Order: sequence, then structure tokens, then C-alpha cells
Amino acid sequence: MRSLALFLVAAAAALGADDPWAKVRELKSGTEIRIFKKGSVQPILAKMDEAGADSLIVVVKNEQVAIPREMVDRLDYRPSQPGGRVKTETASKTESPDQRVGEPPNPRESAKPTTTTSTNYTIGSKPDFETLYRRPPPAAKGK
Repeated sequence: MRSLALFLVAAAAALGADDPWAKVRELKSGTEIRIFKKGSVQPILAKMDEAGADSLIVVVKNEQVAIPREMVDRLDYRPSQPGGRVKTETASKTESPDQRVGEPPNPRESAKPTTTTSTNYTIGSKPDFETLYRRPPPAAKGK
């Protein structure tokens, strides 16, 4: 029984070696984030500026705000989309004069082919937020 407890303590220490805050520190400046603060019901929507060891600096409505790390319960981020949100589709169609059905020949027109081109733009939705950081539960104190 004692060896199982030692194993669990060692496993917890090994998992603790991966600092979840390190992922927050790797976020690029300008990334859209959603911060759930301790004791707050509404999340804060902001853009990432930088993260230090004990605080997070974000931009909220063009104002720079520092949030202490111990106040962050959860942090979500919106991943960037490769290629952007706007998709462009261009289609071209070339018709020769003998393919134009139903049109009487016009003597003023030369017998050149006609090309029609159309372009469609589609704006995609933003990707959903993904959870990047959750405050680890407090360490249990042994008696």
C-alpha cells in the first residue's frame, strides 16, 4: 500500500514537470484569448500581448491590462487559420462563335471566341476557442 502511494506521488511529480503555464507563454502576440478569472462569472475577451512567470499582459478594448497568474482559472485561445478566412473561387468559360446557340450571327462581330470570368468570395467563420490552460487543483496537504 505504501509503495502505491509513493508511485502516485512520483507520477504526480512527473506530470507537474510539464508546466501548463509554459503553453500560455508560447502564445503569439495578437492571438485572441478568453480569460476566466477567479471569482468572475463572465470571461474577458482580449488579445494576447505577453505572459511572464507570474502575470499575463493582454489588450482589452485598446487598453493594456495585467492579470496576475493566480487570478486565471482558465484560458482559452482561438487558433489561427492557415490561409485566412476569405476563400476565393474563380471560374472562366470560353465559348467559340459556333457554340453560341440561339444567337443570330452579327456581321459586326468577328469570329473570335468569348471568355466569361466570374469570381466568388466566401468568408468563413472563426474557429472555436480551445482551452490552453486550467489552474491546477490545490495540492492536498497530508496530516
